[in-house]
Amino acid sequence: MSTPSVNTSAVIPAGFGEAAFEAFLATRDEPDWVTQSRRQAFQHYRELLETELDPEEWRRVDLRALRPDRFQLSTGSEVSQATANSRTAETLLKGRAEFAGHVTHVDGQLASHDLAEELAAKGVIFGDLAVVVREHSGLIQKYFMTKAVDSKTDRFSAWHAAFWTGGTVLYVPRNTVVEAPLHSLITLQSEKAADFSHTLVILEEGASATLLEETASTTEENLGLHVGAVELILAKDARLRYVQLQNWNHKVWHIGHQAGRVENNGFLQWTVGGIGAKLAHIHQDVVLDGRGAEAEVNGVTFSTDQQVHSFYTQQGHNAAETRSDLLYKQVLRDHARAIWRGMIRVEPEGQQTNGYQRNDSLMLSPTCRADAIPGLEIEADDVRCTHGATAGRVDEEQIFYCMSRGMSEYEAMHIIVEGFFQTVFDRIPVEVVRETLNQAIIKKLGFGR
Repeated sequence: MSTPSVNTSAVIPAGFGEAAFEAFLATRDEPDWVTQSRRQAFQHYRELLETELDPEEWRRVDLRALRPDRFQLSTGSEVSQATANSRTAETLLKGRAEFAGHVTHVDGQLASHDLAEELAAKGVIFGDLAVVVREHSGLIQKYFMTKAVDSKTDRFSAWHAAFWTGGTVLYVPRNTVVEAPLHSLITLQSEKAADFSHTLVILEEGASATLLEETASTTEENLGLHVGAVELILAKDARLRYVQLQNWNHKVWHIGHQAGRVENNGFLQWTVGGIGAKLAHIHQDVVLDGRGAEAEVNGVTFSTDQQVHSFYTQQGHNAAETRSDLLYKQVLRDHARAIWRGMIRVEPEGQQTNGYQRNDSLMLSPTCRADAIPGLEIEADDVRCTHGATAGRVDEEQIFYCMSRGMSEYEAMHIIVEGFFQTVFDRIPVEVVRETLNQAIIKKLGFGR
């Protein structure tokens, strides 16, 4: 049942108080269960604003300059103009490969979408969350913030659950294999625009798919806010490759809750590329719920100027014979800062599991900083869990050696940085992703300035 009437031409006040929330609800055409879940989440958000954030996750992240009252949600009436200007967004992946489908959002509103007819005929759903939640309400209600991301985790998850706007849904039915990758693009265009997009991937038993998702700003000047969520839900024997490339401009705040759940013998390969944003903080959970489930998590970040890239990762082993493998590589320059706090948690049922996590940081200047805090919590007595972290400067002798062979300093630095990232690149089977990350590295190093 949908709300009886909506006002898509209403103006939503800036900020995220009571007036903004009610004005926002008036623009929505959603099932009653969605409206009720938003109201509950907004109540939690107001309560959680009065409580302290978890110091284990947030003590090294400075949020004092974040002012939510400066940002504003878009309404449906702005979609047409946003669509008209969406072609100006510079993206990393669009046009670089053949995709089976696209979904593009601008300022939290759907701009365009398409899906190959043969996949739609097989029952694959790929489109905008705001549309899919109306057309397939029963399917979405079963999974939306019930299995992976919990809206009560902290103020940011509750904030997102109350104000989520658009987002991408991928549903693949049982034993259906999607060969070509799918592409999702999320852009911020307007000054002080807020994006609360939500990605929901559901793979039924034996299904397989690849989703490449990227975020981008249409200008280098506009302030922006992204408070997002990603949910990856894999049934028995399902296989998912999910790539997220974060490439906002350096004036965007990027905060997200992301979680993957994997059932028996399922396999999740999750690759994160963090390049843009003023401050990015990702809470990333991978939970292995079924016997034989596997997850491989790859992370690449390149921070320059005064950027802050922060990751709080958790690998949960809830069943026997599960395997998780996390590898993050971070490069920093100027006054940038990288923070990684990782944890492997093995429950008593997780016997004979294998957990691994590693974080390496390469610092290109004496003024940047990297913090890495790995951790283990083991409740089983027959497991193999290891972790490690390294941080260091570029070896000046390596640069000298390259330059003595006729290379410029930039070329020498590119070879060294590319070599540092190579162990992660070798784990990424999608060629266009490897090429895209390499191009982003070249740009970050300053070629072509």
